[in-house]
Amino acid sequence: SGAHPDMKVILFGATGMVGQGVLRECFIDAGVAEVLSVGRSPTGAQHGKLCEILHDDFTDFSKIESRLAGYDACLFCLGVSSIGMDPERYRHLTYDVTMTAAQTLARLNPGMVFTYVTGRGTDSTEQGSLMWARVKGKTENDLLKLPFKAAYMFRPAGIQPLHGVRSKTGWINAVYAVTAPLLAVMVRATPHYMTTSERLGRAMIKVARDGYPKPILESEDIN
Repeated sequence: SGAHPDMKVILFGATGMVGQGVLRECFIDAGVAEVLSVGRSPTGAQHGKLCEILHDDFTDFSKIESRLAGYDACLFCLGVSSIGMDPERYRHLTYDVTMTAAQTLARLNPGMVFTYVTGRGTDSTEQGSLMWARVKGKTENDLLKLPFKAAYMFRPAGIQPLHGVRSKTGWINAVYAVTAPLLAVMVRATPHYMTTSERLGRAMIKVARDGYPKPILESEDIN
């Protein structure tokens, strides 16, 4: 579908809740020819489109750079929760890791579209009281300055996991299991707040392929 039936994408964070959903949609989408997953642990998925690079050091991609060229899009779904995390470590895992990957990819793939998952409430001013929102705001702002063909920031609020997508955190899975019927209702009733792992994945692929009128997509844009 679209102008690029042979779109080649790089996916970061394929084992996380968002990334699992995005990976599934890449497999289903006829317009995606190849998915390269870059991560610390294997996805466990088997698919003809899937290539995987296991890489430990997300502050240095020099060892694998030769394998990161020739891609049309990056779907960056690597995120950590700020809950209980030292601010410096959160900043490193959120800002430094993302920017190192993005700067490397911008240099290797000047025609690339970069899509990044942040979250509702991200602080574009970088001045607000919430540490995580400032860090995400700075990350978004600096990604938008890189010489990509285009970059898009996805800010989902609530995400309903579908199709067996699971969090790495046991208690989160338990919460989702109990609240699944409520979440399904909320997706229909409050599209400005709730989306699904399926819709988020589809939206990232579609925007990477076709663009979007604005660089920041809130939950209603994603839906």
